[in-house]
This record gives sequence, C-alpha cells and structure tokens, in this order.
Amino acid sequence: MDGSAVVASAWDYTSGVEVEFVDADGVECSGPLTSWWAEPFELASPVRPFASFKGQKNFTGEYWAATSRTHVGYESWVERDAAMALDFDPAVVALASQPFRLAWSDGEREHGHTPDYFARLLDGTGVVVDVRPENLVDEATAKVFAFTARICEAVGWQIRHVGDLHQPYRANLRWLGRYRHRSPVAHRLREIFADPLPLLVGAERAGDRLAVLPVLYHLLWRHELTADLTLSPLGTGTLVHLTSRDRP
Repeated sequence: MDGSAVVASAWDYTSGVEVEFVDADGVECSGPLTSWWAEPFELASPVRPFASFKGQKNFTGEYWAATSRTHVGYESWVERDAAMALDFDPAVVALASQPFRLAWSDGEREHGHTPDYFARLLDGTGVVVDVRPENLVDEATAKVFAFTARICEAVGWQIRHVGDLHQPYRANLRWLGRYRHRSPVAHRLREIFADPLPLLVGAERAGDRLAVLPVLYHLLWRHELTADLTLSPLGTGTLVHLTSRDRP
C-alpha cells in the first residue's frame, strides 16, 4: 500500500488526532498524525520524563536493549518485563519507550494517551505496545486502548496489549536476559545440540560447564538454540536443540 492510500484509509479515525514526539535528533515535533505516521518512532526519545521520587510505589528505571543498543525506560517491573520480551523477540529490530503522545477530542472533552513502547519489526511494520495488567484496565482505560487500536489499524501499525508475563516464562526470560550481551563463537555448541539433548549434558560435552553455560544461555537468548521456556524453569534436564532455521 502506498503512502497516499494509507493516509486516505486513516482519515476516518485520525483526522482529528494530533501527535507529539521528540525525534531522533532531539527536536520536539507535533502535528496531525496523518502527517507523521511514517516517522521512525522506534528512534524517538521519550516524550515525557520518567518520574522518580521518594516513597513512590512503582519502580522506574532503564533497560539496556540488546536489539537497539539503547536504554529503554520503564515505569514498573511489568513494563521492564515487557521491554525484555520485545528485546527477546527475533522479529523486533528496534525499540523505544514513551515514543509519542496522542491527543484527540470526542466533542465533549479532550483526551490524551502515551503508549509505553514502539517497536519496529524486520518487515518494517510498526508496533505500538501498551502495558498494563488486566486487573488494572478499568472502563476508561479500555476505551482509550480501543480508540488507540483503531488509530493503529488505520495507519498500518500493529497494537499489542501486554500484562503480567506468566511464570515460568518470565523467570526464564529474566535469567537469559543476563546473557544477552555476550557474543562468543559457539560453533561447538551448535554442533552438539543439532539433536535435542538435556541442557547440562550438552554443556559438559562442549567443555568446562562454568565456561560453556554462559555461552549456551547467550545462544538461547539469540534464538540460535531453543528450548520450551513456558513449560518449566530452565534446569539441567531442559531439552535444548538447534533452532530449525540454523540447521544445515
């Protein structure tokens, strides 16, 4: 679909929607979303600061994303886990937090919404991500999410609503995330796990487990090796094998 077709299809939902953002050069920009929808929001700086004050109940911080090699802000552990899951997704090539603020009117009152993340996929698709546990999505929030989803659909973006990650996937992801920055040569491990083997058996075949295990976890993070992370916490008996795309 060419740009003019996207803008035409978007007009019904986005003609009155404004967007505010800080571009990759640090310049503050604003205007109709129909004029800015093609902006690389995955490179944008946060449109608002992350609040931090004594006694606050939520935890703010920055997650270093291996995908984009940038710091990605978060305002809760749930958001931090969501950022880590996006970073782990092999389809995601870039990621930004608080990428823009949308503003619109329903004729009676003004509304605004700042999504938590914007990701760019390998195929060029943009993904808007809102993070909130399901039990905290009240009626007003649900309406904002629904309107945002219609806007995203109109301009060709995907929309994802993310809540708490389920155990043991969350625990496994946090563990593998410690090894996301390592980049050693691991040809021997790829050979060993060409057929499924228990994690520790394969590691010991490759050499000293203390030296091999960090490399093994790094390959799991990079999806060069794979295991079922949703079944149980990673352990010595977890079956690991070479990812199908890397098989000869």
